Amino acid sequence: MSRSGRAQASALDDVSKLIIEQLQDDGRKSYSEIGKIVGLSEAAVRQRVQKLTEKGVMQIVAVTDPVQLGFYTQAMVGIKCSGDTSEIADALSKMPEVDYVVITAGSFDILVEIVCENDDSLIKIINSKIRRLPGVTSTETFVYLKLEKQFYNWGTR
Repeated sequence: MSRSGRAQASALDDVSKLIIEQLQDDGRKSYSEIGKIVGLSEAAVRQRVQKLTEKGVMQIVAVTDPVQLGFYTQAMVGIKCSGDTSEIADALSKMPEVDYVVITAGSFDILVEIVCENDDSLIKIINSKIRRLPGVTSTETFVYLKLEKQFYNWGTR
């Protein structure tokens, strides 16, 4: 969601934020357990969670360790463009190897995160897919050596 879209989003009440925090701590926590913590019935928690997911406020997903799934190479790629960055970002978003796409201000027009099997796969994606997109003028790749921290608990605390 864009910054302007976030500015227009309705503010969450404290109970909804607390429900989100509980699910961020443990996505498998039961609605009855959450209800006891936030002071609502199981059914009321279920309804709130459903509304929050339908509105796109949150997703409930399983986060995996790419290395344990055979994806040993991860990188952030900075992309400089000419032309409409939205069109290029849209094309990048359709690539299955690209997990994260953001239009930025600064040294790069777009940043993408790539998770792939090995260095050869990374080279192939960059050379045969990303650099061939119309409007891409240059790329700079930052290969991840070690993931020190990865949390998804932003937004409520």
